[in-house]
Amino acid sequence: MKTNQIIIMLLLLVSQSACTQTNKKMKYNQLTPEEQAVILHKATERPFVGEYTDNKATGVYVCKQCDAPLYRSEDKFESHCGWPSFDDEIKGAVKRIPDADGQRTEIVCANCGGHLGHVFIGEQYTAKNTRYCVNSISMKFIPAKNTNMETAYFASGCFWGTEYHFMKAKGVKETTVGYMGGHTQHPTYKEVCTGETGHAETTEVVFDTTQTSYEDMVKLYFETHDFTQVGGQGPDIGDQYRSVIFYTSEAQKQVAEKYIDILTNKGYKVATILEKAPEFWPAEDYHQEYYDKKHGSPYCHIYRKIF
Repeated sequence: MKTNQIIIMLLLLVSQSACTQTNKKMKYNQLTPEEQAVILHKATERPFVGEYTDNKATGVYVCKQCDAPLYRSEDKFESHCGWPSFDDEIKGAVKRIPDADGQRTEIVCANCGGHLGHVFIGEQYTAKNTRYCVNSISMKFIPAKNTNMETAYFASGCFWGTEYHFMKAKGVKETTVGYMGGHTQHPTYKEVCTGETGHAETTEVVFDTTQTSYEDMVKLYFETHDFTQVGGQGPDIGDQYRSVIFYTSEAQKQVAEKYIDILTNKGYKVATILEKAPEFWPAEDYHQEYYDKKHGSPYCHIYRKIF
């Protein structure tokens, strides 16, 4: 009888352990409706609009849903098809499935099953003769660590215009628009536009300190928006368009304070707020590099030299 009880207890322990492991695997990242459409329901994002289509930075691409590594930047190539293309995967990272159309081969994340795109063989783009055609929205890019890189966060009205000037500045290696300073997690553009989440439209700027400086970034920030306007920027009125510098270190805070003092001494009534950088939430893909995609220019972010 005791033997049977021991066996039953062992089976229960194994079962509980298996359930725990399953629950761990089920803890995926929260997805936006746009991400769900592609990753869960196998939709396809429009060509030439994805965040990573033209990305040439060094690093690793991971699954948006579960963070599993998928592709290395050295295997990425330009296919001019409108979506990121790779000629190899990280071993075992991608699973191939016959597509429902009976002609193509779908690719999904081997870890979570999230839809990535399709794989094509025999096109002769590279020596490996393989093209993994992947939706940008299905991935996140993790840049390689570089001790010369520094990150800054600036809010100055509509983030389309803020990003427009920073992405063209000397020494800037990457820009991402998103949301900071609010009280909800994973905010969407629609939610932020209500003014009820507390977030400000913000641009994340990654720059090479061997080519430029945080001081240069701060000067460009003040020279490309009306830092005296309260509660908006130009015709864009609302708390989400407020002027804020989110500093990541005491050194950044001191530089920002220095230039606010300079502007105050010049007679400006500076409305810009300084806040310690909280978590940054990247915006939806269609907001990234907006003016470059639309071949336009900002309507309320005009450069004027001050310093």
